[in-house]
Amino acid sequence: MTEVSFAKSFLAALDSRPVKLSPDHVEDPKTYAARSAYVLPKMPKPMSKRKSTAVAPGQERGLTVVVTSLRNPPLDIKLLSQTPNTSVLDIKSAVSQDTGIPVEKMKLLHKKKPIPDSKVLKDLVGQDETAVEFSVMVMGGAAAIKTTPVQAEVAQGQSGGEVLDTKEFWDDLKGFLLQRIRDEKTAGELADTFQAAWKART
Repeated sequence: MTEVSFAKSFLAALDSRPVKLSPDHVEDPKTYAARSAYVLPKMPKPMSKRKSTAVAPGQERGLTVVVTSLRNPPLDIKLLSQTPNTSVLDIKSAVSQDTGIPVEKMKLLHKKKPIPDSKVLKDLVGQDETAVEFSVMVMGGAAAIKTTPVQAEVAQGQSGGEVLDTKEFWDDLKGFLLQRIRDEKTAGELADTFQAAWKART
């Protein structure tokens, strides 16, 4: 009897609970209570229309780019009239042309943070700013700068056998021999021997 009474009380408790709707249950719209239309409240201030920021080509503001470095090598470069769409890679190329530092050896920092080459200036400056400053870090320091070999200037004037016919050549030779031998008499005799041998040959 105890089990029967327990089952009855359990079923009665289930019947007292609200009926759960099945996942595919569909309510009839006609049974909904009538509701009045909801009207949004008016805003205290009317919203201002967004102004178009499109700028005609050729009328973009010019930005001044300053690239500095206090380390080796020290740099202080100013690039004028740069468009907001100028990329960081373009800035590095301009610095490379001015200093000879390879682009791949440079890393530009803005506010002490490295900037990727794909960034453009308008991503780094405010609407009213007209200048942007970068600091440059050169991998390898001054050793990374490409140096152009200096071509030796070719002396103009006499050449070849014409030089050997001048008194200045033999005086220079005598001075060289005197510097090496440190004996004026021997140097003079040796210079005369060279000169006599050359004249005998010609």
